[in-house]
Amino acid sequence: MKNNLAILPQILRTRASLALPVAKAFLSKLIAQNIDYPFAGGKSRRLALVTFRITPLCNQSCVMCSQRGKTGVLKGRYAQEEAKKIVPLQRYLELVDELARVNPILYVWGGEPFLYPHFMDLAQNMARKCPAFTVNTNGTYLARHAERIVRDQWGSVYISLDGRGEVNDAIRGKGSYQRVVEGIQAVNREKERQGSDLPYLGLVTTISNLNYLHLEEVVRAAREFKLSWHMINLGTYTNAAVAEKQRRFMLETFGVRVNGMEGFANGYNEGIDGRRFAEILARVQELDFGYPIITVPVTGARQIDRYYNELETPVRDHCICPWVHTDIDYNGDVHFCVDYPEYILGNIKEESFFSIYNNEKAVFFRQTLKKNPDGIFPGCTRCYQLMLLGRRRKGF
Repeated sequence: MKNNLAILPQILRTRASLALPVAKAFLSKLIAQNIDYPFAGGKSRRLALVTFRITPLCNQSCVMCSQRGKTGVLKGRYAQEEAKKIVPLQRYLELVDELARVNPILYVWGGEPFLYPHFMDLAQNMARKCPAFTVNTNGTYLARHAERIVRDQWGSVYISLDGRGEVNDAIRGKGSYQRVVEGIQAVNREKERQGSDLPYLGLVTTISNLNYLHLEEVVRAAREFKLSWHMINLGTYTNAAVAEKQRRFMLETFGVRVNGMEGFANGYNEGIDGRRFAEILARVQELDFGYPIITVPVTGARQIDRYYNELETPVRDHCICPWVHTDIDYNGDVHFCVDYPEYILGNIKEESFFSIYNNEKAVFFRQTLKKNPDGIFPGCTRCYQLMLLGRRRKGF
């Protein structure tokens, strides 16, 4: 399958203000991997990416979602109560000023980011201060805000779409496919009206046993959307055995209780026919619509079945995520692991970001990760960050 670096030429053809921080992020990864990781004693002098889980709220309940899906851990009344803890706009504006000194990629997700109060004002500020500003959205609010999204020059928007028509709606809710299509069309109309090439639009299709046989259909349909890339996410899955190993490890090593892994043990990996799906992926990767079609993780066709049915088997190792990336939760907590946020480094409501990034807890986490077998923890085997920032294992 194609290497995910296929996205680089597309980005580097863009305006310099966006291309430079993206190129810098790839360079920071290489430097961290070869210098900071082996030699810096658990500290990092790189910061390529800061992600923001900006709200616990969402207007959809996607069946495989670790937050609001069948086994989700952040939904209902609990999510409503958690939403009372969100970081106020003014603190985010101050934080963006701190981060702008190093100009990382800022990547905002949720929940659904548009449900954060004053989100459009925050997005405007982020896009102005850090041009490689990216939003991950379910797409249902794009039409309403299309004019301002283009006017404020967002760098890129990642839009979740898991199939055509009823396939998508069975996963994401009735009518969601049409709302996404209308949102994409609205943004494209505004780009044309305003004479702008921003934001760059990308689709993210997350694979489950509900849609894998229909992947080619949505990839072909998407060629009408004027995309810059289409990402095929093989999915983050776990099972009870892996989750229990991670809980035990985190409690014994860091003294923290892991509560969120059950969200990924939802069974939507079960029954995926690896041979048939490998054939579909091979056909999809041969398509040429003028933009890269990217699989995360890239893996050999013969190993697709193992990816879904041997969840304890790593396909990547030696994660360098904590050396280049940090996530900020909706309540201000700072941590390295987006999907497993229980190990908290500090909180941006209480101290500056850079006083947290290399503090004692951060150094201990990095050192422990590096020393652990294969440079990962027991629950990391299908972590999306590891798929992006880990070392590809032989055979995969």
